Amino acid sequence: MSERDRAPRPEQAPPRARNVLSAVLLTLACLLVPFAALASWAAHGLTDTGRYVRTMAPLAADPDVRRAVAEAMGDGVLREAGRREAVTGPLRGAVGPFVHDAARSFTRTEAYRVAWDAANRAVHDAVLRAVRDDGARGAPVTVDAAPVIARVKQQFSDDHVPFAHRIPVTHKRIPVLPAEDVDRLRKGYHVLDTAAFWLPLAAAVLALAAIAVAACRRRAVTALGLGTALGGALLVLAVAIGRRLTLADLPDALHRPAAGAVYDALTATLRTVSWLLCLLGLAVAAGAWVTGRYGPRLAARRHARGSAVPVADPVPEPTRARA
Repeated sequence: MSERDRAPRPEQAPPRARNVLSAVLLTLACLLVPFAALASWAAHGLTDTGRYVRTMAPLAADPDVRRAVAEAMGDGVLREAGRREAVTGPLRGAVGPFVHDAARSFTRTEAYRVAWDAANRAVHDAVLRAVRDDGARGAPVTVDAAPVIARVKQQFSDDHVPFAHRIPVTHKRIPVLPAEDVDRLRKGYHVLDTAAFWLPLAAAVLALAAIAVAACRRRAVTALGLGTALGGALLVLAVAIGRRLTLADLPDALHRPAAGAVYDALTATLRTVSWLLCLLGLAVAAGAWVTGRYGPRLAARRHARGSAVPVADPVPEPTRARA
């Protein structure tokens, strides 16, 4: 056997350095995928006011949300009435059930759904302006109740509710977030806004570089698909853990079902993206494995069929005439 036959072929002994570099790049790309999806969801999905209002709109009919809203409305009315009319003690206990019943009845009306959408739009606009404005440091987020009251008043007038035109539209500032929470949200928003652009770009560049330097690109594509699927699964798990931790931090156990419904509505897009990452990664890995296992066989068969050219029958020589 000659020295040429003993020398290892490139396919049998790929360069170790290329494999190591490709593995490192693939690991970094797969680690960035779930963080890129999370940053894009937070920076783009939660900052669109119209999308936010449409996402929250179906929750107006959720029983847990309606129960929490009615409880808050009833307590607010009783607190305001007690402040103005001294409704305390036994009188408060007698009036309380009627007020809460009226609040629960209000949550079944069209005016409640109008107020729900208007309040969500006003709160989202106010919070978004606060986190985007660097000059509003140290200032809490408040919402003017006048637009919401005006929308409800208009809905009552359309429903021909008696004395609806006498409802006063007062400009009262309702606190939403304290100043320290706004400052933390502002810092997090700027970080997410930057990460939403650079993390997906970095993940794509690392993945392409890993495939380009790999000695066996098909194996690199398979590893990339499996890593992407694993990142999507970890993101699904992170959303579930985040839900449990969020509800566990709530002091009021009665409002946890409503908070859970809100959390599920806000993270619905993120959960969908996570499952799509899992399915896409598994599909890419399966496609690379199938083409690697059966692709050479099919190519060899096509080559064999193409090389088997039919040979034409020999032309018989003409018989010579007898002299």
